[in-house]
Amino acid sequence: MNEQFHFTHRQILIVYSGLMLGMLLAALDQTIVSTAMPTIVGDLGGLNHYTWVAISYILASTISLPLYGKLGDLYGRKKLFQFAIVLFLIGSALCGLSQNFLELNIFRALQGLGSGGLMVGSMAIIGDIVPPRERGRYQGYIGGVFAVSSIAGPLIGGFIVDHLSWRWVFYVNLPVGAVALVVVGAVLHLPRRRIQHQIDVLGFVLLALGTGALTVALMLGGTDFAWGSGMIVGLFVAGAVMTVLFVLQERRAAEPMIPLYLFRNVVFDASSAAGFVVGLAMFGSIIYLPMFLQFVHGVSATSSGLRLLPLMVTMLTMSIFSGRTISRVGRYKAFPVIGMAIMTVGMYLLSTLDASSSYLRLALFVAVLGVGLGMVMQVLVLAVQNAVDYKDLGVATSSSAFFRSIGSVFGLAIFGAIFTDRFTHWLPRFLPKGAHVQITGSSFQTLTPAKLRALPPVVHHGLVEAFAHSIHSVFLWGVPFAIAGFLITLFLREIPLRERAEPAGTGAAEETGMMVEGEPLEESRPSVAS
Repeated sequence: MNEQFHFTHRQILIVYSGLMLGMLLAALDQTIVSTAMPTIVGDLGGLNHYTWVAISYILASTISLPLYGKLGDLYGRKKLFQFAIVLFLIGSALCGLSQNFLELNIFRALQGLGSGGLMVGSMAIIGDIVPPRERGRYQGYIGGVFAVSSIAGPLIGGFIVDHLSWRWVFYVNLPVGAVALVVVGAVLHLPRRRIQHQIDVLGFVLLALGTGALTVALMLGGTDFAWGSGMIVGLFVAGAVMTVLFVLQERRAAEPMIPLYLFRNVVFDASSAAGFVVGLAMFGSIIYLPMFLQFVHGVSATSSGLRLLPLMVTMLTMSIFSGRTISRVGRYKAFPVIGMAIMTVGMYLLSTLDASSSYLRLALFVAVLGVGLGMVMQVLVLAVQNAVDYKDLGVATSSSAFFRSIGSVFGLAIFGAIFTDRFTHWLPRFLPKGAHVQITGSSFQTLTPAKLRALPPVVHHGLVEAFAHSIHSVFLWGVPFAIAGFLITLFLREIPLRERAEPAGTGAAEETGMMVEGEPLEESRPSVAS
């Protein structure tokens, strides 16, 4: 029978220093790019495909999550975590060198492949070293990293765009990543595993093709192609077929990417479904906040980052508060339930914003949304990790993250289609006759906040109103999705939090015969440099 792994608080914080640097890379990149997005897509000529830059990143990250989770369970997590950092840095450097919109999307996908390893690796390593009862306390710190990056990212991104070049929002990752690579190599020492394995390559390919086909269909439908066109229908059919084939493959694979028996776990089902909805509603709509501030309110990129501070501060505060409270009382269900209810209210409040809304009103509304998000995201991961056997820790963590991330991808695609459709509807209604012809086509593709401010007043006013009405629709459509997430959390079953990082008798070593440097795994313990 395995003994539990024991770490002092100081040792855990040492490991956390490396994990949080890696998480900071992935989290900072999402937020630092957000305020730069209007300028980036305008400069490279892709404003009508505003969400593509985010989708290429998140889609690549999403499809890599189950693979990283499985490989981490089979080979150990440290090497994969380091590999993910290197891959992320290569993608960052290439993004900064991009010369056109296509290149940027390809290199953002490469970044995303690295990001998937950073996300899964950090969360699974936490599960390796911290008992579930204490995990809320430490995952609150991880939530804090996301919140801090959310505060610093928009500010740094806005400053870089206003004073340097948007390319530096990618180059700034390089020194942070170098430090993370050194710290992880120095302080993180986990058991080395040598086991018999069989990677489910076919499952990974089917998952990638199915997810990609459905995402592209949602991205192009109603914009580049009619929803009933052969292209869109064919993509939906291909995505559905690939998904069915993936499920059949997982039933027969020796080492499935996503073991189907996980779906017999009601906690995993509810947490994954809720995570899907959170990702869909949150990422699909919040990405438009910088656009609203820069195009509608006419503020600079730096100022738009500052105006999002209430969202980040409340998210940070509630993430830490909920994590500490869960560790103290040993119960978690109330937080995602209440958090989703508050998040729903926040989404509705955002939908009431218009071109004349004051900053105080916007600050209050985004603060409400931040409170809800801070109570939900990390708690769902904790619930899943507490409900599965240790041998499934990595794959369960990555699978749960996969559903949240795929929700983000679908949300970006769906809300992107909504925005484009509504903008096409409102533009000719707010511009003088003939003016809408001049602002469409290539001139619209390269529209940036700076170019918008330089337009004649009547054209400027029409565009601002068109943007405001279109973004209003995006936020409004987020409300029913948030309500669905709230209803799902009501079915989340609460299981008492375990006191040990690895339950006795269910360790991976006992069931797979893993070896560590010639000895059974139960004879070895993870260690940290102190």
